[in-house]
Amino acid sequence: MSRIPEQSRVVIVGGGVVGASVAFHLTELGWSDVTLLERYTLTSGTTWHAAGLVAQLRATANMTRLAAYGAELYEQLESERGFPTGFKRTGSIAVAADHERLEELVRGADMAACFGVDVQEIDVETLASHWPMMHTDDLVGGVWVPRDGQTSPVDTTMALAQAAKAGGAKIVENIEVDHIITKNGVATGVSTAEGDIAAEYVVNCAGLWARDLAAKAGASVPLHACEHFYLVTEPVPDLPPGLPTLRDPGSNAYIKEDAGRILVGFFEPVAKPIDPKDMPKKGFVQLDDDWDHLGPVIEQAIHRLPLLGEIGIRLFFNGPESFTPDDAYLLGESPELRNHFVAAGFNSVGIQSAGGAGRVLADWIVDGAPPMDLADVDVRRMHPFMGNRRFVKDRSVETLGLLYEMHWPFRQKETARGARRSPIHDALVNAGAVMGETNGWERQNWFANEGQEPKYEYTYGRQNWFENSAEEHRATREAVGFFDQTAFSKFLVQGPDAMSTLNRICAAEVDVEPGNTVYTQWLNPKGGIEADLTVSRWSENEYFVVTPTGTQTRDHNWLVRNTPDDAVAITTDVTSGYAMFAVMGPNSRALLQPHTDADLSNEAFPFGTTQTIDIGYATVQAIRLTYVGELGWELYVPAEFAAHVYETIFSNGEAHGLRHAGYHAMNSLRMEKAYRHWGHDITDEDTPIEAGLNFAVAYDKAGGFIGRDALLAQKEAGIGKRLVQFKLDDPEPLLYHDEPIFRNGEMVGHTTSAMYGHTVGSAVAMGYVSTGVEMPRSEVLDAEYTIRANGTLQTAQASWRGFYDPANERTKM
Repeated sequence: MSRIPEQSRVVIVGGGVVGASVAFHLTELGWSDVTLLERYTLTSGTTWHAAGLVAQLRATANMTRLAAYGAELYEQLESERGFPTGFKRTGSIAVAADHERLEELVRGADMAACFGVDVQEIDVETLASHWPMMHTDDLVGGVWVPRDGQTSPVDTTMALAQAAKAGGAKIVENIEVDHIITKNGVATGVSTAEGDIAAEYVVNCAGLWARDLAAKAGASVPLHACEHFYLVTEPVPDLPPGLPTLRDPGSNAYIKEDAGRILVGFFEPVAKPIDPKDMPKKGFVQLDDDWDHLGPVIEQAIHRLPLLGEIGIRLFFNGPESFTPDDAYLLGESPELRNHFVAAGFNSVGIQSAGGAGRVLADWIVDGAPPMDLADVDVRRMHPFMGNRRFVKDRSVETLGLLYEMHWPFRQKETARGARRSPIHDALVNAGAVMGETNGWERQNWFANEGQEPKYEYTYGRQNWFENSAEEHRATREAVGFFDQTAFSKFLVQGPDAMSTLNRICAAEVDVEPGNTVYTQWLNPKGGIEADLTVSRWSENEYFVVTPTGTQTRDHNWLVRNTPDDAVAITTDVTSGYAMFAVMGPNSRALLQPHTDADLSNEAFPFGTTQTIDIGYATVQAIRLTYVGELGWELYVPAEFAAHVYETIFSNGEAHGLRHAGYHAMNSLRMEKAYRHWGHDITDEDTPIEAGLNFAVAYDKAGGFIGRDALLAQKEAGIGKRLVQFKLDDPEPLLYHDEPIFRNGEMVGHTTSAMYGHTVGSAVAMGYVSTGVEMPRSEVLDAEYTIRANGTLQTAQASWRGFYDPANERTKM
């Protein structure tokens, strides 16, 4: 009798803690026809050697929500269901040896408070009381997380597996999946040495090996293995049991009590990548020691806990872990392969993440959509090139250490850079551009002045580019700024059914006359915003779609998958074919007019329209729009003409006050106007009604649109939150995102994005305010608002509209 079924509704590949969590949560939702396959034995990949830390405070709001759920789950599996996990609430402390690190911790505590996670700022004396053996002379403070915990990785996995089996799941060990079976772009099963299993869904939880397994099926799962080290001491006399986890990010180390011994783990700044193909083909792999590599961080750990230099070392452990290009795990359905779901690349936080990740992925599979905003970890955030083995290897050298490095505002990755560049990249660098990276693109964030080193100097205060960006901001408001936005995503939709296809996907009416441009959103069936974009009608059967840089893969996938199978409409990703230059400011018309025969007057070229015009020797598509709140045009230039158009625009730029401008300036400009940014101010959890974008919804257009019914129901029932614009009264503090918002002393939300407004003279932010369906819109602003930044309450003004030019007069001059 075969050990494996011929068919299973869901096949999960990989028997670590993540695979077991997915299986458990699927059975919790009533799906019992689930088969989990593990090529060796459960936990034998990387789970078995995990440290078992279960922290709740993560780098972002949604990841904090999921981590908090994981802690609750592991506790309940044992206390309420009788499946022992070894979980215990030990609490944790994180220490800071300088005030910048302390600010990072306090700002994280502010964020955690928005989601009910108890994180308390404590002084050095209190820190010492939690770990009496710790050296504290150089510390300035820290935080205490009383409900953090520790668990047994093996016991927790077994508990999840046993609970899944109790729910009907089948678990088969010592069976290797050779490849995923596909048909017409859909995963339809797996092939093993013992036969094939047909499946409706395949879930790739193969850990280090997930990338290679997916690649065989034509899907990209960007991750790479690194060596991850920890050591365990000999028994320590009189070591108190149940000590809290001690995190010392400045020393790149965490410390925990482990059965009367001390375990110290490391996240060194420069990691050692390893290819899984070079590892022994067996379970429970342990790699060679490397004392030389770890020497500096071991010394730092001894400084924090001098006892480590006096006690013997029983175990020096080196095991593989997988890391992704941006240090966040990969979750969701692959854009390249339908019904192939991924849960992999957990960056050494798989134990604390597995509970939440398994839950939301199971919901996604069963319901056909994610249950919450998962943009932070959605596999569709990755461009396919990121699966390139050389890229992920080179980037992983940095990403392991970033877990404990400072999470500076605006911090940029330093490795594996330069993959995607604008045609005028070198010209911008010569002009002083300091590049950041988004989705592999090199993008100018700010411009250094002559004699100024073109390099970031990070701080939580005003960074070294603050005044540079302010000058770029003011130039755009008062004269004209040049923004290279080539990295924006661009799609061409063509065919007799192009209009009907897009009109069903877009919330706004796009059945407009050729030459018009429409601002719109794409919604999911719940009314949540999946994308924020513009659509230009070039001709009767041809549309040009522009979406943000970071969502290229996601947006293209949404567009293609929501195009009816019988529609005569073809979508082409033309991102690489066009440069895009935004020329913005009150002098933009005077600057461009000498270079074109087209009439750029307001009467001939009104706001919200598009024309094919000449710029110098080139033919370009010009769209009169703005994301900065000023008169201006977006110029879409065939790539081979980009350098010429750039040179032409700058040939008379000095006379009009033309200045290069970067994305930091664009962010401050758009914040003053309250222009939304997808992924921060609007997500797939937010509707246009809640986000103040109801003006962009055509409820009565022929044929309706995806999400219409949900919006109509919400209009009828009322909404419980609204997006509000805020401006601090004090011009000194800085806001970033995820700061708590208080209305008349009660916490009612958190900021979604923020930047310093150089024209309005203080930090500006947006954030959703909980109102309840009974509160009239007119009463929402009639209150005293404060925002807590770095532990201090700041009074703020609230407004529905931007604090700069709320009547939108300047964009239509």
